[in-house]
Amino acid sequence: MANSSGEVQEVQIVMVQEEEAHPYAFHVSGPRNVASPNWRDLISSSWKNENYKRTVFSCFIQAVYLLEDDRQENRTEENALAPNWWRSFKYKLTQTLIDERDGSIFGAVLEWDRTAALADMVFIRPSGAPKAVLALRGTILKGPTIRRDIEDDLRFLAWESLKGSVRFKVALKALRSVAEMYGSSNVCVAGHSLGAGFALQVGKALAKEGMFVEAHLFNPPSVSMAMSLRNMGERAGFAWKRFKSMLPSSSETQAITDDGEKANTAGLRNWIPLLGLKTSMGLKNWVPNLYVNNSDYICCSYTDGDGTEDKEADKENTGSANRQVAAKLFVMSKGKQKFLEAHGLEQWWSDDVQLQQALHNSKLMSRQLKSLYTFPASQPTQRTPQT
Repeated sequence: MANSSGEVQEVQIVMVQEEEAHPYAFHVSGPRNVASPNWRDLISSSWKNENYKRTVFSCFIQAVYLLEDDRQENRTEENALAPNWWRSFKYKLTQTLIDERDGSIFGAVLEWDRTAALADMVFIRPSGAPKAVLALRGTILKGPTIRRDIEDDLRFLAWESLKGSVRFKVALKALRSVAEMYGSSNVCVAGHSLGAGFALQVGKALAKEGMFVEAHLFNPPSVSMAMSLRNMGERAGFAWKRFKSMLPSSSETQAITDDGEKANTAGLRNWIPLLGLKTSMGLKNWVPNLYVNNSDYICCSYTDGDGTEDKEADKENTGSANRQVAAKLFVMSKGKQKFLEAHGLEQWWSDDVQLQQALHNSKLMSRQLKSLYTFPASQPTQRTPQT
C-alpha cells in the first residue's frame, strides 16, 4: 500500500511538472518585463502606461482562450492554465460567459481582487485600473466549439452584425451589468478577432444608451470583403444572396445591419462625423482602441483612411476645426509577416512589439459607428387646427 501511495504521488508530481512546462503556461509564454502591481503603483500607476494596458488586456483575453482549453482538456483547479493570466495582475474571475448551444466558454468577467492586492501592500486600486473587464476570445479551430465559432465568423462576414448570435446577447447583458454596478468609466471590454467583433458591437450598443465603456480591440474582423462583393454588380449580388442563404437563419437578422436599419451602401450622407459635439440624442464620442497588423488580411482594412466616403464627409463638415477620429489605432510596424503570426494574440504582449500609434479617421470604423452620430429621421409634425 505504501508503494502504491508513493506511485500516486509521483504521478501527481509529474502531472504538475508537465503543466508547469506547458507552452501556454503564464511563466512560459506570458510577458517577461511586466511586473505585478505593487506599492509603487500607489505613487505612479502602471495603468497610465498604454503599453502596460495593452499587455494586460491581451493577457486577459488569452485567459479566456485557456478557460475553454482547460474545459476541453478536463483540467482541474490545481493544474488549470487560465488563472495565472489574471492573478498576476491582481484580478479575479467573477463570471464565465457560456454559449448555451455547445457549452463552450467564450468570455469572462474579471474584477479587481482587493484581497490579493492587499497581500502585496497595494491598499487601493491603482489609478486607471478598471474595476471590471469583460474579455472575449476569438475562434478556436478545434474541439466542440469550432462549429459555433465559424458560424459566428460567417455571420459577421455576411451580415456585418453579430446581433443574431446567442453570444451577443450574453455579452451585452454581462457588460451592461458591470457598467451599471461600477459605472461605465470603471469598466472595459476587450476582445481578439471574432471576440473583438463582439466587443465592438456590445460596446457600441451601450454607447447608444449613454454608457461609454473603454474598448480594446485586437485584430478586429474587417467587413470589407462583404462590402466589396455587394458593390460588384448584379452578377455578384446574385452569388452573394446564394452565399447568405447557406448561412445561419436569416430570420435572426433579416439582412438588417447592427444599426437596426436595412443594409445600404449608398454612401454616408446621413453620417455626422465625430466632431466632439453632442448630437440631438445627447451622445458623446465613443472612440475604441484598435490594435491591427497590416499583414493580417482579417483586420488590415481598418488602416484605410482614404476614399470618397471620407472626402464627402469632409465636404459636409468644412469649417469644423475640432474634427475628431473614429478610432485610436495602434499598428504593428514589424514589416511583412506570415498570417498566423500577424493574427496571433501573443504579439500584443511580446517584449519586442513595435507599434505606430495614430489618431486615425478609419473609413471602415467611421461607417461602423455612423449610427452613433446620425440624427434621427425627422418625423412629420401634426398641426393643430386653428379655431
